[in-house]
Amino acid sequence: MPEPAGADDGLLVRITPRGADRAPRAAEGKRAAIARAATELFLAQGYQATSTEQVASTAGVSKQTVYNQFGDKERLFREIVLGVTATAEAFADALAGSMDDLDSPAGLDAALRALARRYLTTVVSPQVLALRRLVISEATRFPDLAAAYYERGPARVLAALGDLFADLVGRGLLRVGDPTRAASDFAFLLLGRVLDEGMFRVAGPVPTPAEIEASADHAVEVFLGR
Repeated sequence: MPEPAGADDGLLVRITPRGADRAPRAAEGKRAAIARAATELFLAQGYQATSTEQVASTAGVSKQTVYNQFGDKERLFREIVLGVTATAEAFADALAGSMDDLDSPAGLDAALRALARRYLTTVVSPQVLALRRLVISEATRFPDLAAAYYERGPARVLAALGDLFADLVGRGLLRVGDPTRAASDFAFLLLGRVLDEGMFRVAGPVPTPAEIEASADHAVEVFLGR
C-alpha cells in the first residue's frame, strides 16, 4: 500500500503488508508509522547513523514492534528504499496515454514542455534528491539494492518515456530515429545540470517554479531543434 513518507513532501513509500493474511488495522497503522519514521531518519541521517531505537521512538512504538513488523534494520532499510520507488512508478505510469489527445505536430512543443516541467519538478524534489544520495552512499554495502532501485526508478521512467516517444513517432507527431535513444537524450538534456547541482549542493536552494520552467523550456527547445 502506498504511504506518504512525510506530511508534505509528496514522496510515496509502498510498504507491503506483513504476512500472507491481512493484518489488523492497528498493526497496519503501526507498520505505516514505522515506515514514515524510518524514511525520515534514513534520509536525514543515513543508514549507519540511524538506529532501530530511533525509528521506534520516532514512530511511537516499541523496538520489539519494529522487529515484529520488519525484522532487523537492514530489512527495514531495503523495504524503504524499494518502497520509495513508488514515486517513480507513479510518474512512469502517468506517462502512458498522457498525449493521446495530441492530434497534430503543432501541439507537440507545449505537450513536451508540460511533461518536462513535471519530470524536473519530481526529480529535484529535496526528498527525491536525498534518496538518491542515500542509495549512492550505500551502493557498496548493498549493490543489489542499488541496482534494483535503479531498475524500478530511473530506468522504468526512461522506458516509459521511450514508449511514449515511440507512440508519437508511430502517429507521425515526432521524428526521431530511435525513440529509446531519444528518451535518454531528452532526460539527460533536461536533468543533467540541475540534477548534478541538486546532488552536490546539499544546502543549496530548491529551484523555484520559474527556474524549473526555464530549464524545462530550454531542454525542449534544444531537443526539438535537433
